[in-house]
Amino acid sequence: MSLVTETLTYSHGGTSFEAHLAYDDAIAGPRPLVTVSHAWAGRGEFENDKAERLAKMGYAGLAIDVYGAGLRGSNSEENTALMTPLLEDRAELLARLRAGVAAGAAHDVADSARIAAIGYCFGGLCALDLARSGDGLAGVASFHGLFIPPSWDVQAIKSKVLVLHGWDDPMAKPDSVLGLSEELSKAGADWQLIAYGNTLHAFTNPEANDPDFGTVYSAAADQRSWQALTQFLTEIF
Repeated sequence: MSLVTETLTYSHGGTSFEAHLAYDDAIAGPRPLVTVSHAWAGRGEFENDKAERLAKMGYAGLAIDVYGAGLRGSNSEENTALMTPLLEDRAELLARLRAGVAAGAAHDVADSARIAAIGYCFGGLCALDLARSGDGLAGVASFHGLFIPPSWDVQAIKSKVLVLHGWDDPMAKPDSVLGLSEELSKAGADWQLIAYGNTLHAFTNPEANDPDFGTVYSAAADQRSWQALTQFLTEIF
């Protein structure tokens, strides 16, 4: 295996974005593309690492960006200031997500007919929005994502959906879990949800250690959720 990484630059609406692409150049020909949507701070080493981990599994991993090249928060106030405008304009968020997916699909190493999207926290919402759009990706997976429904009409969901959720996540309480399940069923999705007991938000992030805020790493849930993703990707591809 020979891991290759590239910075993939693309634009939308006059804004420039930078994604982190990873792939194994020992693999001949195009391979499935898996995009990674970032948490509220913006694309960083956490998301880049996930893209590289996917590349080592034989996929083209692409950590995409929805804030703009170089934009990243360093504290909760900055993170909120970056995320909130896109939560309030989900049509713009979807357009930026589609631009990232299109940039990855256009690369020589990507099989544009086999695409999946995953995301973490805010990025989990992003992955779900790509399913809600009706674009027909092979599958999407949300890790400790936000379940806020979009302002636009959800289309028939053609993508298979995997939701990996900490049951005690204060940012996605049981009523919102029920709401998401009803939404996905109404849209005709092939969906599954795995909830981890005694598990809070950000359970895949080893740096999460703020019980009062509701963000705590769980090694067990981290491992189990990645195993679930691995099986899911094998199924859809």
